Amino acid sequence: MSGQDPALAAALLGLCPPVGAGPGTPYQLGTRCLAWAHWPVLLLEFARSRGLDPVALQREASLGGNAPISPQQLLSLLAAVQQQLQSADTPFVLGQLSLPGHYGLPSHALAQACNLGHALQLLVSHAGHLSPLLTPRLLQHGDELILLWTEACGVPAAQRGFVVDMQMSAVTAMCQWLGAERLPWRFSFNRTRPRELSQHAVFLGQDLQFDCQVDAMRLPLSLAARAWPRGVPGSMAEQALAQGAEPASRARGLLAALYDHLLPRYRDAPSLDQAAGAFGVSAATLKRHLAQHGTHYQAQVDQVRTHVALYLLLLQGRSNEVVASQLGFHDSSNFRRSFKRWTGLVPSLLA
Repeated sequence: MSGQDPALAAALLGLCPPVGAGPGTPYQLGTRCLAWAHWPVLLLEFARSRGLDPVALQREASLGGNAPISPQQLLSLLAAVQQQLQSADTPFVLGQLSLPGHYGLPSHALAQACNLGHALQLLVSHAGHLSPLLTPRLLQHGDELILLWTEACGVPAAQRGFVVDMQMSAVTAMCQWLGAERLPWRFSFNRTRPRELSQHAVFLGQDLQFDCQVDAMRLPLSLAARAWPRGVPGSMAEQALAQGAEPASRARGLLAALYDHLLPRYRDAPSLDQAAGAFGVSAATLKRHLAQHGTHYQAQVDQVRTHVALYLLLLQGRSNEVVASQLGFHDSSNFRRSFKRWTGLVPSLLA
């Protein structure tokens, strides 16, 4: 794109899916794309271990039989478990149980990852099975790895904190188990600080920062290549995945796929009509689908541009003037007004 910094564009491509990810039509909230034996069984077995009736939970979440379920049904089941247990540790314990998990070949490959970097690449590549509600994105900046969590298909605001805590706990516990050590993760949360942090401290650690603009986990890059004791280089599961087995594991949620499309075009975002054309639907259809996911097209464009601005301001230390120019604003005043609209803050207040 005209005026776009090639070096920045290349760096930010780390937030896009690996080559070969996301074949076919993105899944949506109502798409029955999650195997019954994967996430539903995990949640129901956890509920049973806590004294709940799995059959009653299935009825409450409108689940029946052993048919695949949708992300919306998974969210309903999560909500039912959360409501009945009323326990602060629920998302964290669920997270500990969920990775590597029992989601077919991606779980087998993840359990045999050679090191942290390998495990995170598998997680990002096969999020369709391993993390269907939130999409993990991996970014390397200097001597640090950053795992950013973005929307896959629209987690309701009331459940997002629960799901974020679950996914962060999942990665933390998985790395501790496979790597045989607790890693010094730093956590950023895009929500206000809760009154009670004891469960976060127990399961995640003490390095917690709230009121951030993103949900992210950060770790020194030097730990990425440290060999893990259970690692199996070139495992059979990974070879099968590389040859195209279980393509659904690479599927993207609608919001994740739209983010993938918009990120390389952050400076001159396509119109709604252009984006809809790229997805093979009409503008009205894309607009309706986004509304069903609790959002709209401009909000998704703004989110991508917010993330680029945060990358430039916080990680690159660029000035308002430089960021304004990079994002295509005529002057820094217009950028400051837009940034405040996106985040509720002026750039100078970022910590």
